Amino acid sequence: MNLTSNLSKNTINIESPLAASNFSNMFLSHLKDFYTNEHDEIIILCIGTDRSTGDSLGPLTGYKMKKVLSRFEKVHVYGTLDDPVHAKNLEDHINKIYSSHKRPFIVAIDACLGKVDRVGYLTVCNGPIKPGAGVKKNLPPVGDIHITGIVNLGGFMEYIVLQNTRLSLVMNMAETISSAVYFGLWKFKKQNKKEEEQFNLS
Repeated sequence: MNLTSNLSKNTINIESPLAASNFSNMFLSHLKDFYTNEHDEIIILCIGTDRSTGDSLGPLTGYKMKKVLSRFEKVHVYGTLDDPVHAKNLEDHINKIYSSHKRPFIVAIDACLGKVDRVGYLTVCNGPIKPGAGVKKNLPPVGDIHITGIVNLGGFMEYIVLQNTRLSLVMNMAETISSAVYFGLWKFKKQNKKEEEQFNLS
């Protein structure tokens, strides 16, 4: 669970029209910009725990994506309701990813707390996320890019705030993220295949 999320053109409110479609384009843009020839496999790392409503964004998103993303080659999902990635096992999962996958490109997904007027906003950013910052935990940063969702107000009694976050909000955010990531990856894979075919014909 992260502390806050930078607000920019890469931020969207899940209540806005075409939220999933627009966020998918933002996600695709980051894939194009930061996935390079140095990468091979794409890892979707969903961080959080199913024991706290506010911090369940990661596992819920991973649960929704696990089956649908299995149709893509070299795309793997870590962190689901059945097998969550949380503070106690995050470092072990990071080590497993780098030892089990060839040149991984990691997309880290986590909940965060922020200003009251920004609850319900999703953001995609370049670089690693710092999980646990919102609840004063010192966890290793992770991710080539990251997605965060502001699930509640930050700044005081974070654990209680997370426990009292509405499940409806978290579910809607998980649905938006999972749809956006799926269609973003579909477009990314399709474009890469087209470029490879054109290269082979040239």
